[in-house]
Amino acid sequence: MYKGFSPCASAPSGSGKSRSGPLWPPGGLVICVWRRPAAAAAAVGGSEVRRDEPLLCACSDYFKFVGVFTMVLPEAWSFMCRFNSFKRTNIILQHLRRSMHMDAAGEVLLERRGCAGVITLNRPKFLNALNLNMIRHIYPQLKNWEQDPETFLIIIKGAGGKAFCSGGDIRGSCQKPYVALIHGITMGGGVGVSVHGQFRVATEKSLFAMPETAIGLFPDVGGGYFLPRLQGKLGYFLALTGFRLKGRDVYAAGIATHFVDSEKLGMLEEDLIALKSPSKENIADVLEAYHTKSKIDQDKSFILEEHMDKINSCFSANTVEQIIENLQQDGSSFALEQLKVINKMSPTSLKITLRQLMEGSSKTLQEVLIMEYRLSQACMGGHDFHEGVRAVLIDKDQSPKWKPANLKEVTEEDLNSYFKSLASNDLKL
Repeated sequence: MYKGFSPCASAPSGSGKSRSGPLWPPGGLVICVWRRPAAAAAAVGGSEVRRDEPLLCACSDYFKFVGVFTMVLPEAWSFMCRFNSFKRTNIILQHLRRSMHMDAAGEVLLERRGCAGVITLNRPKFLNALNLNMIRHIYPQLKNWEQDPETFLIIIKGAGGKAFCSGGDIRGSCQKPYVALIHGITMGGGVGVSVHGQFRVATEKSLFAMPETAIGLFPDVGGGYFLPRLQGKLGYFLALTGFRLKGRDVYAAGIATHFVDSEKLGMLEEDLIALKSPSKENIADVLEAYHTKSKIDQDKSFILEEHMDKINSCFSANTVEQIIENLQQDGSSFALEQLKVINKMSPTSLKITLRQLMEGSSKTLQEVLIMEYRLSQACMGGHDFHEGVRAVLIDKDQSPKWKPANLKEVTEEDLNSYFKSLASNDLKL
């Protein structure tokens, strides 16, 4: 693993030990539940949404809608009308209605097993993307387990083996030990329901990414909090380029706290469930034992290890323009490849994301979530998110027409408008 990473005091740099705790908020998972302002009470797919109800990605079947998609049906129609093809619009609305009407009882499984409450995201055909009905089941059950003296930890996992969770997003808090088995694709909402927890277990099949700048968005679900707290400028690099980390690299980067061979994941779960009134230390001991015995890619070096000096140097700039200039001046094949990637991203998203991480590096998690809610609302009213979705997910021509089309045209005034307070409509935590 990369020897420079030491994301918490309990894991000295280069020790090879698993990590948990201080990098993320202590005491368990932080779950992100975006709530609409009171004025946004409306009907979603025929199901009435109360004013304070958590709203989720209306098109969560499209797993790359990584982030907060707080739209209700009338707003969704307005969004779809931006596209001049009725056929495309109709297809999307069919997905929306299907997502809202499917029986959540089968889409998420909630069980008490031994000492644990177990959440299984059960939409493998849609890469276990979260939807509104699933949140309506998960959130109250989490609160019940939190108050239950016989429930000592929470385990969350995805069904099907391909994805842990690839989209959607909830917010709130769970104070009990929380173990996320991030086996498979982990993007968007999958990051939101795992990375803020105290224990995060990766396998050789884990795939982590925050690719939002490619669709005109930003790395939300608390990305402004956890990304700048990764070692050096790694988080800035991941946020701006959408670089994908796989397998043991998810652990080496500090995103996962432990690595376990996937064939042992079932045994790990059973051993956790079998614990008797476990403390956090007891849970950590079990995870550490499995982590220590994991063999897959045990001697593999971190994929970005040889590039970390370049990443720290190039991505330390305070402006996107300077980052690009740094990459150009570096001139290495790695730097030029990242330059090529960045030049495809939304200029507005790049500037929003850099400022989000810079400000988030000194904010509390609550402050970051309020900031990201403001950003999400501004992005919904802008051009690039809709265009990015069209180019990447609808037409799939991979040729978005960003507006503004270059960094120079994204003014400081434009940028400030995304971060401004929403006054009475601000997120209430």
